Amino acid sequence: MNVSFSSKLAALRLKKSSVLCVGLDPDPSKIPVHLLTDSTLSSAVVRFCTSIIEATETVAVAYKINFAFFEALGDSGMSALREVLQAIPETSLSIADAKRGDIGNSASFYAQSVYEDLGFDSITLSPYMGKDSITPFLSFANTCSFVLARTSNPGGADFQNMMVDGKPLYIHVASKVEQWARECQGEGGLVVGATDIESMVHLRTSFPKAPFLIPGVGSQGGSAKDVMDAAGSGPVLINSSRAIIYASSGPDFAKRASEVAHQTQQDLGS
Repeated sequence: MNVSFSSKLAALRLKKSSVLCVGLDPDPSKIPVHLLTDSTLSSAVVRFCTSIIEATETVAVAYKINFAFFEALGDSGMSALREVLQAIPETSLSIADAKRGDIGNSASFYAQSVYEDLGFDSITLSPYMGKDSITPFLSFANTCSFVLARTSNPGGADFQNMMVDGKPLYIHVASKVEQWARECQGEGGLVVGATDIESMVHLRTSFPKAPFLIPGVGSQGGSAKDVMDAAGSGPVLINSSRAIIYASSGPDFAKRASEVAHQTQQDLGS
C-alpha cells in the first residue's frame, strides 16, 4: 500500500491519541541486573528492549532504535538490533537513529541497509556533506529521513546557530531538505531539539508541513507543554528515552516504563 510516512503518523496519532516516540538506548550499565543473570549481554539487551516495547506499545506511535548501543555489542549487536526491530508492532513506526551522512555512493548503500534490508520506516541523518549524502535516502517512497537541524545537545549551537546571509544555519539546512524532498519519493523531516523552543517556533513557522522528530523532553529538561505549543499542528514525534526506559532498575522496570510513558502521553496531549 502506497501510504506516506506523514499519513501513517497522522493515523497513529489519531488512533492512540499520542505523539510519543520511545527511544531505545540500551546502556549495559543501566540495564536491570536480574536480566544479566544466566544470559549473554546481547540477549539481555533484547529482553530489556522487547519488554519496554510490550509495556509501552499502546501509547507509543514510534520507537527510535539508537544504533550506537547495538554496534557496541560487537558481532552479536546487529542480530540483537534485528530482534528488537522485529518486536516493534505494525501499529508503531520505526526510526533508525544512526545519524548517517556520507558521500553519495556510500549513502546509497547505507540507505539500502536501513530501508531495504532492515525495513525501517525512517532514519536520522547528518546534513554536513550536502545533497548527495541525503538524496539516496529520500529516494525511498513512504519513508521519512529526519535531518539534523537544531539539535538538543549543548554543542548543537556551535554551528547550527551561526548566522549565514541573515538567517541561522539551521534554517538553511531545513530549506535544503525541503527542496531536495520535493525532487524525491520519500519525505524529508527535521530533528528539532526540545531545549530550544525559540528555534523550534522559527522552524515550524517556516516549514509548517515538515515532520519533526523532537528529542529532549524528559531527562534533558524540555517542557512537554512548551514543545507541543511550539510544534504546532504539523507532523510531530516527541521522543523520550532515558526518562521512560530507565524509570526503574529493578524487576518492575517494564511496569514503571509503562507508567511514565502513559504520564508523558498525558502531558503531551495530542
